Amino acid sequence: MAINDNARIFMPPISLKAKVGSPTGTLMVDPDVLKKAETAMENLRHEFSGWLAKDIEALANAFSVFAKSPTADNAGVLFRAAHDLKGQATTFEYPLIARVAASLAKLMDGMTSWDASPLPLVAAHVDAIAVIHRERIKDISNRTALVLAEELEGRVVKTLAKASQ
Repeated sequence: MAINDNARIFMPPISLKAKVGSPTGTLMVDPDVLKKAETAMENLRHEFSGWLAKDIEALANAFSVFAKSPTADNAGVLFRAAHDLKGQATTFEYPLIARVAASLAKLMDGMTSWDASPLPLVAAHVDAIAVIHRERIKDISNRTALVLAEELEGRVVKTLAKASQ
């Protein structure tokens, strides 16, 4: 595309200032609204573990189906369950579950054939997630959980490299 000397850049007016009522353009949040939002999150916090448990149960069920019938469709269901956990576990205050779920999602997404599926590696991820939740390991510096996550991630890399040959 050739540069046109007649081109002009214009900046549209910022109407957001008028909408938030700030003459300086700085977004200001009503402290009462912020406090209400924080209170609502705090009230929900006790439900996080239950919600996470349901997601982990969905992952285990998806794995069970996949283990019996390792098809692309069943792999997709398992991938989505792992991907959901990856996105939600940190919010639910389980960052190590998010890390292991991310590793599982990477494995599920990276495999092109399930004829020689790495079921033991998939099972290890599912079991690790269950153990981290059962033991309520929320501290990202938990040495045992970190070593486990690193080992699983390393095995995923090796498995995917081998599968792509």
